[in-house]
Amino acid sequence: MKNVLRRTFLKDSLAGAAALIVAAARQTHASPNDQINVASVGVGGMGTGHVGRLLTRADVRIAAVCDIDQAHRERTEQQVRREKGYAPKSVEDFRELLDDKSVDALVIATPHHWHCPIAIPAMQAGKDVYVEKPASHVFREGRLLVDAARKYNRIVQHGTQMRSSEVTKQADKLLKEGVIGDVKMSKAWNCQRHTHRQPVADGPVPAGVNYDMWLGPAKERGFNNNRFHRGWAWYREYGNGDIGNDGIHDLDLARWGLGVETHPNRITAHGSRIDLVGEREYPDNMMVSYHYDEGKVLTYEDRGWSPYGNYGFDSGNAFYGTEGYMIFSRRGYFQVYLGRKDEPGPGLRGGPRGHPEHMYDFLDCVRTRKQPVANAEVAHLSCGLTHLGEIAYRAGRVLHFDPEKEKFINDSEADKMLTKEYREPWSVPDPV
Repeated sequence: MKNVLRRTFLKDSLAGAAALIVAAARQTHASPNDQINVASVGVGGMGTGHVGRLLTRADVRIAAVCDIDQAHRERTEQQVRREKGYAPKSVEDFRELLDDKSVDALVIATPHHWHCPIAIPAMQAGKDVYVEKPASHVFREGRLLVDAARKYNRIVQHGTQMRSSEVTKQADKLLKEGVIGDVKMSKAWNCQRHTHRQPVADGPVPAGVNYDMWLGPAKERGFNNNRFHRGWAWYREYGNGDIGNDGIHDLDLARWGLGVETHPNRITAHGSRIDLVGEREYPDNMMVSYHYDEGKVLTYEDRGWSPYGNYGFDSGNAFYGTEGYMIFSRRGYFQVYLGRKDEPGPGLRGGPRGHPEHMYDFLDCVRTRKQPVANAEVAHLSCGLTHLGEIAYRAGRVLHFDPEKEKFINDSEADKMLTKEYREPWSVPDPV
């Protein structure tokens, strides 16, 4: 059995590599006259990488760049001019893009609190959207994202890039073939050493920054550098802490490996602050347990204070089956272990992490109107784990959830945390 699995895996790996080469050739020779006009919204940080990937496609024109920071826009304009010989439209307010009939799709890489307030109006305006993780800032937004995609027949790709990796495809094939039997439990972990800034006083808004637009749906407050570029994820009004920053990648893969296509029915969580240095609004460690109707269990662990991970990986997963288990990491690795003696089975180390393939999948689906690998439903089920886990941590008790109604059972206090208040005029339409 072991040798058969290895031969199958080698054959499939070679086939996968050939497919990638063919795909790369197809992208290189695409006709420049048959283009998708894309606007990149948020071009600092992750948005920079997305622009680079868009520039590799001959069939894509970066029609516009949108950012509240003039320096980010100018840097991206220069990059596009340097590599493509034209200057994209530069805008500060994304609403200008919604009125532009020439724009086919938006790639959104803003702080989390802006994801759905941009993505949903974009779909209403007839645009397809690639939205970074987590697609939703609160649970309710995820349902509205799904509803909007269905109602307006739009393509949505969620920025969980490992879904498109050849590593994931090979592992998925083995799991479906039953290499470790029936998967009953999965674990996700995100463990790394974070450092946090000391508190600083509010100060002047940097030149070239539209801070009011950056705040958007969040309440009005003074500018503070800790809550701005590279720091906002640790504050609830703008981000989702570790469980929604890196953790969403591992939660998404834990749900994929477990094979569940619904929300959990019971959630427990606890956490604390171990490292007391620095300012943030989230714990630096969390343990969450999610239970499903069919009896399966998913667990999540993060340690934001440790310089080491599990099984040698800062981010990873374990899938526990009736005949063995698989260690999987979005760092491009998986390894199967079989039987009581943990006999090694098929594995792969150093594989691709899916970033260009994920963007290409989105762009191809814009053309074909097929559903991408991480569509709105996939995004909502996985992001829901982030939100339900964080709500359970804040509530400090076992929470019982109705997956169909998407409400907690007899718990109005927890229900209030499924959504939030928005500063006008930036509320998300509900219903869409």
